[in-house]
Amino acid sequence: MARILLAEDDESMRLFLSRALAKAGHDVEDYADGESAFEALERQAYDLLLTDIVMPGMDGIELARRAADVDPAMKIVFITGFAAVALSSGRPTPRDAKMLSKPFHLKDLVNELDKVLAAA
Repeated sequence: MARILLAEDDESMRLFLSRALAKAGHDVEDYADGESAFEALERQAYDLLLTDIVMPGMDGIELARRAADVDPAMKIVFITGFAAVALSSGRPTPRDAKMLSKPFHLKDLVNELDKVLAAA
Protein backbone atom coordinates (compact mmCIF):
# COMPACT_ATOMS: atom_id res chain seq x y z
CA MET A 1 0.00 0.00 0.00
CA ALA A 2 1.29 3.44 -0.95
CA ARG A 3 0.38 6.88 0.36
CA ILE A 4 -0.77 8.83 -2.69
CA LEU A 5 -1.36 12.58 -2.94
CA LEU A 6 -3.86 13.28 -5.74
CA ALA A 7 -4.34 16.77 -7.19
CA GLU A 8 -7.13 17.03 -9.79
CA ASP A 9 -9.41 20.01 -10.32
CA ASP A 10 -12.17 18.04 -12.07
CA GLU A 11 -14.33 16.85 -9.16
CA SER A 12 -15.82 13.79 -10.85
CA MET A 13 -12.40 12.62 -12.06
CA ARG A 14 -10.83 13.29 -8.64
CA LEU A 15 -13.48 11.32 -6.78
CA PHE A 16 -13.38 8.48 -9.30
CA LEU A 17 -9.58 8.19 -9.10
CA SER A 18 -9.54 8.50 -5.33
CA ARG A 19 -12.08 5.71 -4.86
CA ALA A 20 -10.47 3.47 -7.44
CA LEU A 21 -6.98 3.84 -5.99
CA ALA A 22 -8.30 3.22 -2.47
CA LYS A 23 -10.06 0.10 -3.77
CA ALA A 24 -6.70 -1.00 -5.24
CA GLY A 25 -5.26 -0.83 -1.71
CA HIS A 26 -3.67 2.61 -1.60
CA ASP A 27 -4.08 5.33 1.01
CA VAL A 28 -5.21 8.36 -1.03
CA GLU A 29 -5.66 12.00 -0.08
CA ASP A 30 -7.19 14.13 -2.81
CA TYR A 31 -7.25 17.87 -3.37
CA ALA A 32 -8.97 20.09 -5.93
CA ASP A 33 -6.00 22.40 -6.52
CA GLY A 34 -2.23 22.59 -6.38
CA GLU A 35 -2.09 24.98 -3.44
CA SER A 36 -4.08 22.69 -1.12
CA ALA A 37 -2.14 19.65 -2.26
CA PHE A 38 1.17 21.39 -1.57
CA GLU A 39 0.02 22.43 1.91
CA ALA A 40 -0.77 18.76 2.64
CA LEU A 41 2.65 17.77 1.34
CA GLU A 42 4.32 20.18 3.72
CA ARG A 43 2.51 18.52 6.66
CA GLN A 44 3.13 14.86 5.85
CA ALA A 45 5.03 12.47 3.58
CA TYR A 46 3.66 10.68 0.53
CA ASP A 47 5.09 7.94 -1.66
CA LEU A 48 3.62 9.32 -4.88
CA LEU A 49 2.17 12.52 -6.28
CA LEU A 50 -0.51 11.97 -8.93
CA THR A 51 -1.39 15.33 -10.44
CA ASP A 52 -3.27 16.82 -13.33
CA ILE A 53 -1.10 19.30 -15.23
CA VAL A 54 -3.70 21.89 -16.21
CA MET A 55 -5.29 23.35 -13.07
CA PRO A 56 -6.14 26.92 -12.10
CA GLY A 57 -3.73 28.61 -9.73
CA MET A 58 -0.71 26.42 -9.08
CA ASP A 59 -0.65 23.96 -11.97
CA GLY A 60 0.61 20.40 -11.79
CA ILE A 61 4.08 21.19 -13.12
CA GLU A 62 4.69 23.81 -10.44
CA LEU A 63 3.23 21.48 -7.79
CA ALA A 64 5.54 18.68 -8.93
CA ARG A 65 8.59 20.96 -8.92
CA ARG A 66 7.85 22.12 -5.38
CA ALA A 67 7.05 18.57 -4.25
CA ALA A 68 10.39 17.36 -5.62
CA ASP A 69 12.15 20.10 -3.65
CA VAL A 70 10.41 19.00 -0.43
CA ASP A 71 10.88 15.25 -1.02
CA PRO A 72 13.25 14.31 -3.86
CA ALA A 73 12.47 10.60 -3.38
CA MET A 74 8.74 10.99 -3.97
CA LYS A 75 7.52 9.50 -7.25
CA ILE A 76 5.57 11.80 -9.60
CA VAL A 77 2.99 10.90 -12.23
CA PHE A 78 1.18 13.48 -14.35
CA ILE A 79 -2.30 12.86 -15.72
CA THR A 80 -3.62 15.20 -18.38
CA GLY A 81 -5.62 15.56 -21.52
CA PHE A 82 -3.23 18.29 -22.67
CA ALA A 83 0.17 16.58 -22.42
CA ALA A 84 1.74 17.99 -25.56
CA VAL A 85 0.59 21.55 -24.86
CA ALA A 86 1.49 21.51 -21.17
CA LEU A 87 4.94 20.04 -21.63
CA SER A 88 5.81 22.16 -24.66
CA SER A 89 5.87 25.25 -22.44
CA GLY A 90 9.57 24.65 -21.87
CA ARG A 91 9.17 24.59 -18.09
CA PRO A 92 11.28 21.88 -16.49
CA THR A 93 9.55 18.93 -14.88
CA PRO A 94 11.02 16.79 -12.10
CA ARG A 95 13.43 14.08 -13.19
CA ASP A 96 11.86 10.65 -13.79
CA ALA A 97 8.30 12.03 -13.73
CA LYS A 98 5.88 9.86 -15.72
CA MET A 99 2.97 10.95 -17.91
CA LEU A 100 -0.43 9.36 -18.50
CA SER A 101 -2.69 10.96 -21.10
CA LYS A 102 -6.44 11.12 -20.58
CA PRO A 103 -8.50 9.18 -21.34
CA PHE A 104 -6.93 6.10 -19.80
CA HIS A 105 -8.28 2.85 -18.45
CA LEU A 106 -8.27 2.55 -14.69
CA LYS A 107 -6.42 -0.76 -14.94
CA ASP A 108 -3.66 0.97 -16.93
CA LEU A 109 -3.39 3.71 -14.30
CA VAL A 110 -3.12 1.23 -11.43
CA ASN A 111 -0.55 -0.85 -13.34
CA GLU A 112 1.53 2.24 -14.17
CA LEU A 113 1.46 3.46 -10.56
CA ASP A 114 2.52 0.00 -9.35
CA LYS A 115 5.47 0.08 -11.78
CA VAL A 116 6.48 3.59 -10.71
CA LEU A 117 6.25 2.71 -7.02
CA ALA A 118 8.28 -0.48 -7.52
CA ALA A 119 11.08 1.32 -9.38
CA ALA A 120 14.16 1.99 -7.28
